[in-house]
Amino acid sequence: QKFSSVLMLRLAFQSLGVVFGDLGTSPLYVFYNAFPHGVNDDEDVIGALSLIIYTLTLIPLVKYVFVVLRANDNGQGGTLALYSLLCRHAKISTIPNQHKTDEDLTTYSRQTYEENSLAAKIKRWLETRAYKRNCLLILVLLGTCTAIGDGILTPAISVLSASGGIKVQNPNMSTDIVVLVAVIILIGVFSMQHFGTDKVGWLFAPIVLIWFILIGSVGALNIHKHGSSVLKAYNPVYIYRYFRRNGNSSNTWTVLGGIMLSITGTEALFADLCHFPVLAIQIAFTFIVFPCLLLAYTGQAAYIISNKQHVNDAFYRSIPDAIYWPAFVIATAAAIIASQATISATYSIIKQALALGCFPRVKVVHTSKKFLGQIYIPDINWLLLILCIAVTAGFKNQSQIGNAYGTAVVIVMLVTTFLMVPIMLLVWKSHWILVVTFIVLSLMVELPYFWACILKIDQGGWVPLVIAIAFFIIMYVWHYCTVKRYEFEMHSKVSMAWILGLGPSLGLVRVPGIGFVYTELASGVPHIFSHFITNLPAIHSVVVFVCVKYLPVYTVPVEERFLVRRIGPKNFHIFRCIARYGYKDLHKKDDDFEKMLFDCLTLFIRLESMMDGYSDSDEFSLPEQRTEGSINTAFLADKTVNTMCSNGDLSYSSQDSIVPVQSPLGVNNLLTYSSQTNRTVSNEVEFLNRCRDAGVVHILGNTIVRARRDSGIIKKISVDYLYAFMRRICRENSVMFNIPHESLLNVGQIYYI
Repeated sequence: QKFSSVLMLRLAFQSLGVVFGDLGTSPLYVFYNAFPHGVNDDEDVIGALSLIIYTLTLIPLVKYVFVVLRANDNGQGGTLALYSLLCRHAKISTIPNQHKTDEDLTTYSRQTYEENSLAAKIKRWLETRAYKRNCLLILVLLGTCTAIGDGILTPAISVLSASGGIKVQNPNMSTDIVVLVAVIILIGVFSMQHFGTDKVGWLFAPIVLIWFILIGSVGALNIHKHGSSVLKAYNPVYIYRYFRRNGNSSNTWTVLGGIMLSITGTEALFADLCHFPVLAIQIAFTFIVFPCLLLAYTGQAAYIISNKQHVNDAFYRSIPDAIYWPAFVIATAAAIIASQATISATYSIIKQALALGCFPRVKVVHTSKKFLGQIYIPDINWLLLILCIAVTAGFKNQSQIGNAYGTAVVIVMLVTTFLMVPIMLLVWKSHWILVVTFIVLSLMVELPYFWACILKIDQGGWVPLVIAIAFFIIMYVWHYCTVKRYEFEMHSKVSMAWILGLGPSLGLVRVPGIGFVYTELASGVPHIFSHFITNLPAIHSVVVFVCVKYLPVYTVPVEERFLVRRIGPKNFHIFRCIARYGYKDLHKKDDDFEKMLFDCLTLFIRLESMMDGYSDSDEFSLPEQRTEGSINTAFLADKTVNTMCSNGDLSYSSQDSIVPVQSPLGVNNLLTYSSQTNRTVSNEVEFLNRCRDAGVVHILGNTIVRARRDSGIIKKISVDYLYAFMRRICRENSVMFNIPHESLLNVGQIYYI
């Protein structure tokens, strides 16, 4: 989408409050974590500053702002967005429920490859073995789980660092008081989440802009006051001199682990991309964030050289007394905003994982009528609060939380680096030399930081690993059992010939009403249907197989969401409806899913009558016009699928293929359509209405997964206890689609894996 220059500048200003809060609050704690035991040599400060300068240049500026941000999925960022982008360009999805009609969506963009190109070879290599797809999924889940850990550690370290300003002016104050203040602020931050960022977001950008101006101005003042000799750190030679002087000592790796915190929030910058265009973020970072951060760190380094004893609280010590308390208030507000941005990004990550079948179903609340991406997940919110308080009260100091934070950040960055390789080869079709250059430059910076963080595992670095492992087990077990359930549905589905052999009555009593049978299959008859009619002597007059599936796209437009087709002859009154969603789409509480399904059936019947006498090879277009009292023909065309015709007589494919078509008739032909056909359509629509009035029943399959008796102990614990527990506490499909309890019928099955 193209924006005017004025609007782009306004969006760049607004992005400050949403995207850069975490990155902007890093000066609160970087030097404290880099030199936890004090500073002895001015050259160490110069070397550390030089490392900060070029780390900020290579990672946030070059790698993310000008390279990784371009790898977005239609404006969506984050690890799972990269995975969805790859799933569209190669068949690497572990749940093979996609159909060729899904590729016709307006939001489903993909590339074509020449047979012998490097991209085609990479694509075939990824698709050949299942273990390659599983390894890629594990890598994505690892990055996702570590990013969730960021949502716990960012509020803890940001708020605790800001609260530490109280003790600077009151040296005799107990550390417990500072921790108590931080916990109270954290409780307030998480308690306000249900209001949504839209209601308080208008305050974010001005506060963060004031914050950047403040730290930049204080930095410039300290450079002027304490000497400009610190500017020699902009010469990268001092990085080499620092490592040559300190060698491979433990102090060197301690400094690196602290400097790593200068780029915290960079991954959140990518995850929050959905709110703004790439150019707006590039403008804000290049002209405001980057220079202000450089001034802030340079000014702090100049102050530390003159006041080595104040390295532990250099940020607050370097602020002039006249503006100390206003600066403290702004710092606290900036820390809250940084926490808000990371918490919101965590909600988005959970929502994406849920849509891709990698997380138990939880309640997702849409908090804004204007912005689709602004959501609130109550269960995750309170879990994050408990873990945040535990981390803050457990460690009580910035150093150990900083060690944990650095470990989480560098792991997410490494995962993004590795995912960018197939993105550059498959999506961008980049030359291999460019790919190698990107990998070398990224790993040259990230691997030393990764090693520095690993060395601090026993000093708090174990926290994000424990959090990531816990979430990884939950997500992988849920995804594994979801895939096994889908495979069970595929292998046990009933053939179309079986349905046709039953005849119009299906061998049972057809009672008035509509039965919506929910299944994960996009073709074929689900096993729960045969299980149902085998045990009950009756079925409804109209049967609709409903498949709700998520595609690797950020959204599916409403007018393209549903595909409908008829199964068997017309007197069978059996249909299939496929509802397609993207990973950003929400099931809103006010959506009447039952009404949407019924409307789709009615529209399908009307269009189907217009298709009689035309073969599948005919291609027609439908005018996008609307007349008063007539149906929306453009809306109809996108929501229907073809029944296979031959010489005017209906015949049916045993494979139940789904092929969208367009109507052969324009509006004028529609108005002059034969009265006999109109009567036929009216009769079937009237029959459908009578069935709806008689009663609607939603039949849901409740497949219980159990481990086989000969399974290993790990598999039994994962499936029989962990997965079973998550199934009991997660939301049911009936709740997600607002199905009335009195209209719900569960059909249970047990499947052993």
